[in-house]
Amino acid sequence: MSTFSLPAQVYLLACDTGRDRLPDRQRVAPLVRAAALTDLVLRGLVADDDGRPVVTGAGGTGHLVLDDLLGDLAADPHRKWRGWVRRDARATLHSLEAQLDAAGTITLRTSSVLGLFPRRRPVVRDRAEAARLHEVVTAALLGAEPVSRVDPGVAALTSLAAAAELTTVLPRRERRQHKARLAELEDRAGAAVPALRKVVRQLKAARTAAISAGGASGG
Repeated sequence: MSTFSLPAQVYLLACDTGRDRLPDRQRVAPLVRAAALTDLVLRGLVADDDGRPVVTGAGGTGHLVLDDLLGDLAADPHRKWRGWVRRDARATLHSLEAQLDAAGTITLRTSSVLGLFPRRRPVVRDRAEAARLHEVVTAALLGAEPVSRVDPGVAALTSLAAAAELTTVLPRRERRQHKARLAELEDRAGAAVPALRKVVRQLKAARTAAISAGGASGG
């Protein structure tokens, strides 16, 4: 499996390496956050306790994003999974980008639109890893290997990509055709994945409502 943390892997999956951009940052932020939670679960440091993530292991991971989240979880054991997926998601995304930039995995270009709105564009340097992750996710979903034999990290990566509806990785048609297999993969990933799906649906609903309201006021 990849030497990158799970948040780094989902980030590389989400990047458009052809256009050097990160489409839909608003959606990628909770995706990265959910991936961090899932990574901690896979490492045996966090577990579900009646709908809430609780710290169960000692020590750190050596990954700043993961260790920061681990400290936050220990300080606030009463928040539910969905709340943790949403909380500080943008800050977690920015922290991850800074680390990937420092490591040379990406080059982060910053600019502004109209001199007011900041824009961050990642240039993925490790394109071989990004391409490999795409292949791994496709194989996990479409392959004949029993789900029980799929690496837990790969199962989590695939489930997260599906929950975030990364259509460049898992087109909607494939997600529908292999819904049962996705459900099996998700069972191995933990509670952050369904929490992410709910957050993504809320974002989509809010956008639809905003568009409808804009259309109504313009008419």
